[in-house]
Amino acid sequence: MVLVSCGPENGLGGSLGAVFPLDISKVEIARNLEALQVTYFLNRGVFLDVVARVSVSLEGVELQPGVTIPLGGMTDGGIQRCTVTHAPGGEPVRTMPPVRRGDLVLRAGGEPGQLTKGDFSVLFESEGGDLGQGRTLYGGFSAEATDAGFGELP
Repeated sequence: MVLVSCGPENGLGGSLGAVFPLDISKVEIARNLEALQVTYFLNRGVFLDVVARVSVSLEGVELQPGVTIPLGGMTDGGIQRCTVTHAPGGEPVRTMPPVRRGDLVLRAGGEPGQLTKGDFSVLFESEGGDLGQGRTLYGGFSAEATDAGFGELP
């Protein structure tokens, strides 16, 4: 089953909004050979909240426009395909439960320096994590991807 993301180009929605507000003011996208990370921020004056950080392992995936990445479950290497965290300013990081099902669709870009657009939707497991059990989250994203490479090794 594919969950559909409907809404603005940069925005979040879903039943997770009953647990904490899903308002955002900025989106950042980071990319390296191992992962794609989309971070939704909310500027609250002295606090910069990470409303949601969606980290997707790219193990076994060739990231290019038109690719749909299933977000549920584990990679062949045994790590979660997708993790989602929430970190309001001044508070500890909270992890959502594992993703039961969902997907991410890349619409444009994907490489560092490119305008990268897409959307995702997830349904969280009913157990595990710090909050959000059994809830949904979906969103659209559009921003220039930055290089999250590891740099030169010493």
